[in-house]
Amino acid sequence: MPDTTVLGWFQRGWNRDDPEAWIDSELGGDVYGLDSIFDAARKRNLPRPESIDVLRELLHEHLWVEGDDDFIRLGDHALRVRTDDDEVDLAYYFIDDETAAASPERLTFLLHDTWPLPTGAAASGAVFSHGVPVRTVRLAPPGPESVFSVRLCWESPDGHRNLDLAGALAFPGLTLPDLAAHLRGVDGPGAHRWPHDAQLLRALVAPGEEDIAPAMERYARMDGYAPSPASIDRELTHKEIHRETLEMLHPERPAKSLIRWETHIAQVARYIDEFFGFDQWFVFDTRWAAAHPDLARSLLRYAASWDPYAV
Repeated sequence: MPDTTVLGWFQRGWNRDDPEAWIDSELGGDVYGLDSIFDAARKRNLPRPESIDVLRELLHEHLWVEGDDDFIRLGDHALRVRTDDDEVDLAYYFIDDETAAASPERLTFLLHDTWPLPTGAAASGAVFSHGVPVRTVRLAPPGPESVFSVRLCWESPDGHRNLDLAGALAFPGLTLPDLAAHLRGVDGPGAHRWPHDAQLLRALVAPGEEDIAPAMERYARMDGYAPSPASIDRELTHKEIHRETLEMLHPERPAKSLIRWETHIAQVARYIDEFFGFDQWFVFDTRWAAAHPDLARSLLRYAASWDPYAV
């Protein structure tokens, strides 16, 4: 938008005759509940806010969100809102451009408007630090490199709602080319206690497979909003859970589903349906992250909290 501040955008929309149409023209579509503040301004003849503090009070009083007061977070330069549209949780953001430019480690993924993510990786020995909470799954002795898994999905069994985020997975001591063999190599009782996405990734890897890319291709062939083998939490061998997973797959990947992989990043956009669109899964290692540090850190943040400024 042309405004230089978040406050300026709301001031420009104040007292519009048709807030819903104006928002659609400004943002290219509907944003659930956002028109409620402008409707209230018009119907109640609310004075136009002249400061962030006044705007904050008006938003807390008149902006419709499905949630409590903490779901509306307005600072001097950024508004973050969480709500749900009776189908899924969703979040939207207004951030002025200077603040966005000053926070690449928080916002690069949100502002990345093309798919897939860039490829290319740093050399062996590259260092990547992130400072973001992750969930650790240990498949190998400690080492300087790690693999990270971020699945952005409709709903995960690890959380009650799709924005009750538990954080990315980290597999320390591995690079991406090592991951498949280490996942399928676990046949003991511990695997059923892993976070769900680690269990699902193990189930998708075939016996004898050395590359994670075919597992990601199988994920793109799964159906439904939250695909998962029914027995995933049972103490099954790798061959048993993989066999059950194969029974869930479409014969061919849907044409709208997308998959890309390189040596140090694999990524899939799995088509669900016309209503929900896609979910996404990114699996990458330290070498990719070291080549794209802001993108990697912001992606890990997006997996840890709906609010990029919260962690």
